[in-house]
Amino acid sequence: MFRSLLLAAMLLVSTSASPMGAVGAQDDFPELKTCKLSPTGRNEYFILEPGYQLQLEGGGEKLHITVLDETKVVAGVTTRVVEEREWKGDKLYEVSRNYFAICPESRNVYYFGEHVEFYDDKGKVTKTDGTWIAGENGNRPGLIMPGKPQAKMKYFQEVAPGVAMDHATIESLDETCTVPAGTFKRCLKVREGSSIEVWAKEYKYHAPGVGLIQDEDLKLVKHGFINKK
Repeated sequence: MFRSLLLAAMLLVSTSASPMGAVGAQDDFPELKTCKLSPTGRNEYFILEPGYQLQLEGGGEKLHITVLDETKVVAGVTTRVVEEREWKGDKLYEVSRNYFAICPESRNVYYFGEHVEFYDDKGKVTKTDGTWIAGENGNRPGLIMPGKPQAKMKYFQEVAPGVAMDHATIESLDETCTVPAGTFKRCLKVREGSSIEVWAKEYKYHAPGVGLIQDEDLKLVKHGFINKK
């Protein structure tokens, strides 16, 4: 089973588009063995600095993404905890704590897992579907945002067989996007899918120096550092 998943991942990679060579399954990230990963840093489209927050709204939903002043050791790597809180209407629906680390040399940001909690209307946790941690049950880190993205580049974001096998394709690097927070140029357009839920597909847009500005109906309304001294 695992071998077939790995083969499928290898078929998805693009050997010419990536600065690291073929990017896809977990064994296609050789720098993970050599780079001294950091829990703090940024590349053009992803900010991993404590206190940074994105607020998106749309379709009766609200999403806050906050880089916490908190770290967690995952698979021997000190990662940064990034919290996502999602509301449907005025009810808290989902909270996830995501674990990221960046390679200072390449500026590639890697995804080491997440802990997910879903809530009912009374604020009680009902399930933790989608939770995975690199280093457990055959799970490996994925690439959440390349430091040097290129058009047609393909890579796996999550490598957790049977739980999460999300992958991404960069479709454009020159989109102009208008959202409530403003108009942004040179936006990155990413198509995301899953090797588990093969019918699933969504588009996300990332702005230089800002990060995620649109996720389907959710659009950026505010961004910046909170509680900054």
